[in-house]
Amino acid sequence: MPDSSTGSTARPSRRTVLAATAGVTTALAAGGTVHAATGAPRHDDRKLRALISRMTLEEKVGQLFVTRVYGHSATDPDQADIDANLAELGVRTAAELLAKYRVGGIIYFAWAHNTRAPHQIADLSNGIQKASLGLPRGLPVLISTDQEHGIVARVGEPATLFPAAMAVGAGGSRSDARALGRIAGAELRAMGIRQNYSPVADVNVNPANPVIGVRSFGSDPEAVAGLVAAEVKGYESSRVASTAKHFPGHGDTVDDSHAKLPYIHHTRAQWEELDAPPFRAAIAAGIDSIMTAHIVVPALDGSEDPATLSRPILTGILREELGYDGVVVTDSLGMEGVRTKYGDDRVPVLALEAGVDQLLNPPSLDVAWNAVLDAVRGGELTEERLDESILRVLRLKARLGLFDDPYVSHGGVDRTVGTRAHLAAADRITERTTTLLVNEGGLLPLSRRRHPKLLVVGADPASPSGTTGPPTGVLAGALTELGFTATALSTGTAPSAATIAKAVAAAGDADAVVVGTYNVGAASAQKTLVEHLLATGKPVVAVAIRNPYDVAHLPGVAAYVASYSWTDVELRAAARVIAGKVNPRGTLPVPVQRADDPATALYPVGHGLRF
Repeated sequence: MPDSSTGSTARPSRRTVLAATAGVTTALAAGGTVHAATGAPRHDDRKLRALISRMTLEEKVGQLFVTRVYGHSATDPDQADIDANLAELGVRTAAELLAKYRVGGIIYFAWAHNTRAPHQIADLSNGIQKASLGLPRGLPVLISTDQEHGIVARVGEPATLFPAAMAVGAGGSRSDARALGRIAGAELRAMGIRQNYSPVADVNVNPANPVIGVRSFGSDPEAVAGLVAAEVKGYESSRVASTAKHFPGHGDTVDDSHAKLPYIHHTRAQWEELDAPPFRAAIAAGIDSIMTAHIVVPALDGSEDPATLSRPILTGILREELGYDGVVVTDSLGMEGVRTKYGDDRVPVLALEAGVDQLLNPPSLDVAWNAVLDAVRGGELTEERLDESILRVLRLKARLGLFDDPYVSHGGVDRTVGTRAHLAAADRITERTTTLLVNEGGLLPLSRRRHPKLLVVGADPASPSGTTGPPTGVLAGALTELGFTATALSTGTAPSAATIAKAVAAAGDADAVVVGTYNVGAASAQKTLVEHLLATGKPVVAVAIRNPYDVAHLPGVAAYVASYSWTDVELRAAARVIAGKVNPRGTLPVPVQRADDPATALYPVGHGLRF
């Protein structure tokens, strides 16, 4: 494959693809039916089963795995990425990975240097497909990523980035959710990514949830269900597999499953009422894949195994009760939540026994791959059980067109990724999400005549992937473009006394202060910062750049805006609201409880002011 800097990529012809798949495409197309959700051909299972029958056991095991691999190129990564691959995977490149393990899927990460630029991503995708299809009985690879938007995005600018799910929940528009899926799906597909681990179907009923939060559409199960289904339909229209996560529902936990094994103590009746509706809606909408959660729900499985390893949950409830027969993919097997109870050699075997189809990103691919191989050879797993999951995976690959043409082109990237129309749509959607929580005395919109000089201070958390950042700089830049003279001063998430004093001194030269808050608590130094700024007598406008719950801890602020994330698109929309260029239209998709009485709502679901 040529380097992406050349500006063009060798796009293998359809004849090349057909030759590489050794006639599989032609055989599959014969007798195909139509998948009701997408209108795409659903190939005859008999043809797929024939394909499976020709696989070796090692090839079958490989099809069940989706793994990371380092590097911007499938064959010529940077030396540091070669070293990382050797250390973690025992191979040098993605091409060597495919030859050794015959994996069915690869997941892209920014930190693995897979997603530097759209042309490079397309070239990497083509290189992966070429390497896999060039092997004996080679199959196309299902390339995936986590492009939730908001705070979780692996592909950044110049691709179009949308607001967080909770912001979309604040907008409340199913047509906007569908447009998000359609546009995001089209851009991912243009770069060779055919499976997206989104949308989040968790209902965030716990304000203390450390891992979901603004990644959820909200706290109302029916509202979340409607938005999940709409986004799924959007992705389907672009022929990209969407993934509802994290089954059976990760919305009510105080623990992060990346670090430990959380428990959710909903009764079965509470689960049916709170957690199940979005997954039911996703299934009804034709969802292609569902991701498991590394959580324990004792009411659903008394063994207290994590859901990822629970046959009663994945087979009993998801497959048999909800009637889902699509692909089930685990959350990352490198997370501590799934590694707490069992070793890394047992987890993939138990997941398959529970009903999983795709094993995502094990910490050691070699350990996991060999564990599954040994379990089949030793009789713990049957080859027929593997065939069931491989059939689901191949059905999905066929439905997404990977057997017809797995390759992409630079021209397709240029026509699709980050176009002016897509960026404008993202801005319009985001403007409908910004939520005005407080506006005492009509402080907002700020007047350029009365408040020409602004100081922008506050938290500057690491910018979400692919956005400009830092938040104070983005806000100040946007406000300056809107006619103010805005100066940025980063004060961080835990400002010291000296930093607070510096901000107070800087406020003396400003006509108003805009402060970005990030997860403020009762004892937060950010609270002290805001209180000292209020004491200057200067008007203070606060922007909750992540959780909207911050407002409960800062009762003295005259104007409070919620943006739900600190991506550029959300911060620019918040700036337009502050400046009065657009009227705030968002309403809270979650309740904000009183800080002094958490049992009482300070602002209910649906709260949102207008000018």
